[in-house]
Amino acid sequence: MIYGYARVSATDQNLDTQLDALKRFGVDEIVSEKVSGVSKNKQALDSLITSLAAGDVLVVIRMDRLGRNTLQLLELVEQLEQKDVHLVILDMNIDTRTPKGKFFLTIMAGFSELDRTMIKEKQRAGIELAKQKGKYKGRPKKYTENSSKMNQAMEWYEQGEKTVKEISNVLSIGEATIYREVKNRGIIRSI
Repeated sequence: MIYGYARVSATDQNLDTQLDALKRFGVDEIVSEKVSGVSKNKQALDSLITSLAAGDVLVVIRMDRLGRNTLQLLELVEQLEQKDVHLVILDMNIDTRTPKGKFFLTIMAGFSELDRTMIKEKQRAGIELAKQKGKYKGRPKKYTENSSKMNQAMEWYEQGEKTVKEISNVLSIGEATIYREVKNRGIIRSI
């Protein structure tokens, strides 16, 4: 099934141009709404995407009809790709049913990955700077030396009556956390 999506940002704007272009393309059904492109909550679009099935096609006249910024658009394209739904953007002559359209998606995914990598690098640099200034303390520990659960786990471990897996299951503490605490405390198991 081929669905068209039309959107304008303001209630006083007209959808006619978009609707005409979608009809000329030959869509089976058109979904439209009047909501700002910056808004993350586009109810008609969200509902349409939820209802799309593998092999369906979503048609828009311009890329900015789907989202105002690159991140919004890339997230949507990724969502469509996971559902095996094709995307057609009329003004750019992009159709993911063709090799050229799929190539375009690959390039977009590459930009998305680059963006995520750059954000992670900025975050690491910020953490490193905070560490150098002595302001970074890391993620707060869930279990401290005063934690009754952890103390019980260490006592059972030291006694050797329960396996680490059993201790983990009874106290709901991860096995890796138990082993790390054993190492930190220098506990040697008596058997």
